[in-house]
Amino acid sequence: MNYQEQIKISGLTIYDELVGKNSSLLIPTKELEKLLNKSLQGLNLSGLALRTRAKVIKTKVVETLGYPVPSSFRKTQPRFPSQMCDVYVQKSNNLQIWNEEIAPERRYVLVKLSEADEVEKIRVIEGVELATLDTTGTLTHKYQAQMPSSGGSALLSMGDTKPVEKILENNSERVITTPDNFPTDNSLLSIKEIFDRLYPLVGASFQDSGITRERSRGDLLHSMVSKALGYDDHHDNGQFPDVRNQLLEVKLQTSPTIDLGLVKPDSKEILNFPKLHKIALMHRDVRYALFGAESSKSYVTLNRLFLVTGENFFKHFRQFQGKVQNKKIQIPLPRDFFDR
Repeated sequence: MNYQEQIKISGLTIYDELVGKNSSLLIPTKELEKLLNKSLQGLNLSGLALRTRAKVIKTKVVETLGYPVPSSFRKTQPRFPSQMCDVYVQKSNNLQIWNEEIAPERRYVLVKLSEADEVEKIRVIEGVELATLDTTGTLTHKYQAQMPSSGGSALLSMGDTKPVEKILENNSERVITTPDNFPTDNSLLSIKEIFDRLYPLVGASFQDSGITRERSRGDLLHSMVSKALGYDDHHDNGQFPDVRNQLLEVKLQTSPTIDLGLVKPDSKEILNFPKLHKIALMHRDVRYALFGAESSKSYVTLNRLFLVTGENFFKHFRQFQGKVQNKKIQIPLPRDFFDR
């Protein structure tokens, strides 16, 4: 059966469920995989922003299956109801499924990209099989907020939280250690001094490692921040906060969405840090440095800086509401997954 031709004749869209006589238009999983590999392999997505890249892939999938391309893609579950499938673009073997459980009856179209951002291989797997790869079955919570679209640099918290201020009162002489060490009785700068040291970075540029390499961009900024604070170097081992010795989390914002991780900035949850002057530090005591930036001509340019305590964070940055927490299942795919 020529599924593509029959789907074109049917006049159905990718959002129409297959019922009655149209049920025969559901493409078998292996045939779906074969069709998509033939059509998409070698497709070059180099230089495209993440959202554009995803849209190009979805457009190509819809065209391949014989459906008309919609003017915009809806946020349905699954994304393509007519073929009971979702599409995920993978440059790593870490599959992330947001805001929903694995659906046994659904097909998951996993598109593997090469280092050169070309479509290398496509695997279509049914939910029942995919579920066997999910060893945790848990959802990871992730909080998000929004950067303001306008306004210049600002120190948004005029002082530190009361616990940090009490520690600073007993800080007679600052001792330089390394940025990834725990803060000590004598290591902390005040939030105002941190702002004064970081503000000169506004206007600075550095080589853009690429849209899909946010981690590398962040590493470069963290290194610049550590140097500005007086450290000789920066060791980024994924710790929280980024400059642990200064209770400082650093965010590079080339988009309005601020990814905050697993804990709300204003949380009273105790950090697993040594006590300072018998004070237990909390997440709300962390200072957040948010650098607004633009990317153009292979460079990232820092154009503004906001510095705020976790305690005051949501007084200045709007938390995404509705779904207060975005959630994801993370599934490490086997190394030979796309070779099966």
